[in-house]
Amino acid sequence: MIETGPLGPEDRAAWEALARGYKTFYRTEVPAEAYEATWRRLRDGTEVRAVAARAEGSLVGIAHYLFHSTAWTADSCYLQDLYVDEAARGRGVARALIERVADAARERGAARLYWTTQEGNATARALYDKVAGFHGFIRYDYPLA
Repeated sequence: MIETGPLGPEDRAAWEALARGYKTFYRTEVPAEAYEATWRRLRDGTEVRAVAARAEGSLVGIAHYLFHSTAWTADSCYLQDLYVDEAARGRGVARALIERVADAARERGAARLYWTTQEGNATARALYDKVAGFHGFIRYDYPLA
């Protein structure tokens, strides 16, 4: 049975292990202090929010999301990070996290919930194709530095 809910103070170490797994998957390096800063922001819950998934009492998945305004509709909800421990994959954890974020988006009155993933992330895309619609958008990143 998968349970979803907020992160608690006792989840700090397990959250960081999952967050590091997420960053490793996407080949993104962040300094150690960024994990502490992100943890504080998630625990504050005003800018970026988090959902935790637990199986048998252990933290097995995380999702980070945020709300932002849009020009044409009500706020949107962006599911920024979603990661499930490898040992817990295939058990409905990612779907449960997405559904929990969708509930938060509905409660907020958001007009949409969306996310991005790498084109080659076939495992995740198999789920995403079942629960959401792909509308053909491609993301570009303009270098600001």
